[in-house]
Amino acid sequence: MRIAIYCGANGGHDPVFKKAAAGLAAFLARQRIGIVYGGGRVGLMGAVADAALAAGGEVIGVIPHSLMEKELGHTGLTALHVPRSMHERKQMMVDLSDGFIALPGGFGTLDELFETLTWLQLSFHGKPVGLLNAEGFFDGLLAFLDHMRGHGFLKPAHRDCVLVERDPALLLEKMRAFQAPDLGKWIEKMVADER
Repeated sequence: MRIAIYCGANGGHDPVFKKAAAGLAAFLARQRIGIVYGGGRVGLMGAVADAALAAGGEVIGVIPHSLMEKELGHTGLTALHVPRSMHERKQMMVDLSDGFIALPGGFGTLDELFETLTWLQLSFHGKPVGLLNAEGFFDGLLAFLDHMRGHGFLKPAHRDCVLVERDPALLLEKMRAFQAPDLGKWIEKMVADER
């Protein structure tokens, strides 16, 4: 089993985020769950890789060629894939993983998170997607998802696909119990609502 971790190439201003990233990675390694991540050696990405490796875990990096050329790639991983584009990177990370966890990060982290959620919504995959809400980092985002649901742009079943916990063990428990929503039923209801 492998979980993709989406997180920042920056460490953020508060060291609590690096601590949460390292704690999650070490926990997954102890559970014998491999990690797939963006392949970087800096920021939260580096903290994830280093902590998992130190705990004896499998760590697979996927970093685009352009970033590898800038010497941002981690060279001490179990495996490092270097696709040509960001699109290939994201597809490879999805293909190599059985689930996804987002940690604090910036635009890239949110891009990966929302693309993965969109693919889940459209049944391109049926894998669980979680947020490790360290220090309430994602509270504002979660409130906005509720806002989207309240205005009818996000079905309740799809809002419920975003699994959230502050504790890695509880998040993993939710992910193991996850059942993807049925796209066919969602489309039928959407069509019926339009009539």
